[in-house]
Amino acid sequence: MPKKKNYTSAPFYNIGQLRVTYWNYLKNQTSELARCHRDSKNENAITDDVKILLKELGEVEAFFAFPGKKLVEQYKLALSRKEHTALANNVAETTRRLVSDSYRSNPDFIDLTDEKTMKGVEKREEADHVQQNYFEVLFVEDMSEADEIALHQKAAELSQKSDTFTYRFVVQRSFQDALITLLFNYNIQAVVVRYAPPYYSKGISAIIKPYVQNVIKLDLSGRKDVELGPILGRLARQYRPELDTYYVTDTALRDLKDSTIKTFKRIFYRREDLLEIHLSIMMGIRDRYQTPFFTALKEYSQKPTGVFHAMPISRGNSVFKSRWIQDFGDFYGNNMFLAETSATTGGLDSLLQPTGPLKKAQKMASAAYGSKQTFFVTNGTSTANKIVMQALVQPGDVVLVDRDCHKSHHYGLVLSGALPVYLDSYPIEKYSMYGAVPLEQIKRRLIQLKAAGRLDKAKMLLLTNCSFDGLVYNVQRVMEEVLAIKPDMIFLWDEAWFAFAGFTYTYKQRTGMFSARKLAGKYQSSSYRKEYEHHIKNLSEGELPLLPDPDKVKIRVYATQSTHKTLSSFRQGSMIHIWDQEFRRKSESTFLEAYMTHTSTSPNYQMLASLDAGRRQVQFEGFELVEKSVELAMVLRAKVNDNPMLNKYFDVLTVHDFIPNKYRQTGLTEYYCKEAGWNRMELPWEQDEFVLDPTKVTLHIGRTGVDGDTFKNKYLMDKFNIQINKTSRNTVLFMTNIGTTRGSVTYLTNALLTIAEELDDEIKSLNGREMEIREARIKSLTEDVPPLPDFSHFHRSFQAVPGVPGGNLREAYFLAYDETNYEYIPLKECLPSMKNGKELVASSFVIPYPPGFPVLVPGQVVSTEIIEFLLALDVSEIHGYRADLGLRVFNKKVLDRQKTGTALGAMSISKKNKLSNTK
Repeated sequence: MPKKKNYTSAPFYNIGQLRVTYWNYLKNQTSELARCHRDSKNENAITDDVKILLKELGEVEAFFAFPGKKLVEQYKLALSRKEHTALANNVAETTRRLVSDSYRSNPDFIDLTDEKTMKGVEKREEADHVQQNYFEVLFVEDMSEADEIALHQKAAELSQKSDTFTYRFVVQRSFQDALITLLFNYNIQAVVVRYAPPYYSKGISAIIKPYVQNVIKLDLSGRKDVELGPILGRLARQYRPELDTYYVTDTALRDLKDSTIKTFKRIFYRREDLLEIHLSIMMGIRDRYQTPFFTALKEYSQKPTGVFHAMPISRGNSVFKSRWIQDFGDFYGNNMFLAETSATTGGLDSLLQPTGPLKKAQKMASAAYGSKQTFFVTNGTSTANKIVMQALVQPGDVVLVDRDCHKSHHYGLVLSGALPVYLDSYPIEKYSMYGAVPLEQIKRRLIQLKAAGRLDKAKMLLLTNCSFDGLVYNVQRVMEEVLAIKPDMIFLWDEAWFAFAGFTYTYKQRTGMFSARKLAGKYQSSSYRKEYEHHIKNLSEGELPLLPDPDKVKIRVYATQSTHKTLSSFRQGSMIHIWDQEFRRKSESTFLEAYMTHTSTSPNYQMLASLDAGRRQVQFEGFELVEKSVELAMVLRAKVNDNPMLNKYFDVLTVHDFIPNKYRQTGLTEYYCKEAGWNRMELPWEQDEFVLDPTKVTLHIGRTGVDGDTFKNKYLMDKFNIQINKTSRNTVLFMTNIGTTRGSVTYLTNALLTIAEELDDEIKSLNGREMEIREARIKSLTEDVPPLPDFSHFHRSFQAVPGVPGGNLREAYFLAYDETNYEYIPLKECLPSMKNGKELVASSFVIPYPPGFPVLVPGQVVSTEIIEFLLALDVSEIHGYRADLGLRVFNKKVLDRQKTGTALGAMSISKKNKLSNTK
């Protein structure tokens, strides 16, 4: 008799992984059952297993329309009748359609009825070519079974075979079950709340309990002052804001609260027919399905057109008529060239001053991403960053910026003439990378500026969220505590690698747009004013407030996103999202000027169309795709950790490796370990100062004896054609995204296994001396790590005010345009020269790859730590440094001349401050 499987102890990251695995278990067991001899001991044992699986799948399928609880009940009936062959066939078919998602294209359900079962399957196979976009609607009402059957029948009658969209209802009878459905069911696209449902669920079984802790800890059952219907609507908008929500009530119109009216897309009364609800649901789906610019471009491409403008490639005329580049046209296809145009009329639009489909597309993107305004950018987030910088700061303004931000920000500072105050991220020296900037350091710099009378000059705080390595800020906490010191501070969150984060709640709460909306509402409320007054009243003498003054605070938040990096868009497709309460009054004109300065008058229309289509995708399936990308990243962690051959050479770096204890208030150390299984990430993402984005999987490879750059090129790319973006001396970074598949993870796992086996074989062939060399390489990569230098300081001749944070980067940058102002010094001669009293000041950006950000900027004093770091680097690519000439530094003539100018400037500032104080 086979050993009974303990399915409930299997370590699943989320309910989706559990669900697919259980259906596969059921398929295997029912198939085995169909092969058993009747009444054998083996049959009885397998039957017991199938009963357990059906019971637990029934508890999960209660939150889905397909396969759904009803089908599971039919399978239980078939099992009781010992219809093993039919059961196995139908379970296999159901599992196939569930795993492949094919049911979404043709969602007719398989009914398990004796003689019609296989005919139903055949009929569905014939109809598979009929494409319908399938979704599910959450219907919340404490109704009887008979009423539910009638609801499904009526909905089926209203559905037309010619409809582009088709749906099924998922009926839930309690508040908790409705919330669980929203968290579990990716297919939900609309919510209908009928009256106020009872609060408690009767179906939170042991199998789903680990995945619904957020629902369990939220307890409104004892509050008599809340209306559960509207509360459910608000929570639906919080967790799944892309969904359309509808409310059915008998409350008189005069008694409906404004907040309730604003919560729902539409409110119905009981006397209104289900037809109206159906039509509203379908219209809501059609509205979101629109892609104004993509559709306009498709229509334009099909018009007969005479081309007399400056684009020979338009309509493909110069390509398909050529005898020499026809292969170019064949590769891209006809539509690419039909849509290639510089026309802004004839149904199209101008990116610089949109009035038609582009304007509508940007408004729809704004709604999807939760901003007040959204602008499309066709030359990458590097340009988006420069647009925002130039639009909001002017020469002499102070910008607090993390030193290891993307180089586009440093060049933006040069262009704008702003004075940077560089902030240091905490170092992660063991892995040759930096973390993020602690809030304490940001506040300390602001206090220094305040003490020097320069706080009024502080215009912007610029932080990278999330970093290349996956470090994510507690955005709301940072903004709240900074606004308590500087209530009109502008925030620029560089979310180049975080465009996907707005489409699942755990991530969303750490984005700029969500946090801006939340804080704006909070500070305008009467409850916050009371909280603030109580906070101020209880402050000790000299203690700084941690809460902003509601009478002074302004929410001014900008986020730049590389849509193409993590969502569906052609390369360089990016967006700027804005939530700025002062935008119309203070920034709109300068923003539009900056936008025109940096935006091409001939933008790529295919790229704009991809941004429009990508927006449609995330509104319909962003929640599902992001959750699945997280799941696959977690699966990859587990595969490496659990495999002895892999963990012999590779380590997946954990939360603890990236974030010091003092920044992890909840104490989370890792997402997964073999002994304990999965740790939930929801609470740390609510509370901790920093968190680690699990879709960034960093593999420590020090024990291979191979450095990151070699591992990337020699092993991953050359042997397996596996592409990655980032390495350090001893790590490689793998990222999952909405395009990652289970097959991709399997392929990577197999590649790593092959590499590990090759390393084993290689080690066996080494002689004694070769083994010593290998051990030395391993020691270098695991122990002899170069110390990471902090930003030193600007030379006194380039400080905005001597002794006060802030440097004149622009002045130093343009001084280097004159070659008589600088000289070169070989790197190996730097330390001896510095010991002899020579002051070295960088005249250019010096950017090693990795880590990929400036270790020196123009005007910065070269420190001993920086030279030691550069000497210890074993990378071949260092921008701004010429190995044949050395480090480029300002000569003594420039520094001496600059001292006088800066001293005069300081005197002028001092006099100005005195006059201001006198006034």
